[in-house]
Amino acid sequence: MMFILALILFLGGLFLFAVAFMVSSFQGLVFALGILAVCLAMALPMFKSAK
Repeated sequence: MMFILALILFLGGLFLFAVAFMVSSFQGLVFALGILAVCLAMALPMFKSAK
């Protein structure tokens, strides 16, 4: 289940990276949300495996 959630967050973050260059406003916010989504996708499995 964690793998699916991390995969969805990772792909969603990459999608937000691409969308950030297409939107006319809030490009920085969308790009930052993409970075946060990818970071969370990487951190969740590592945090879960540490327990």
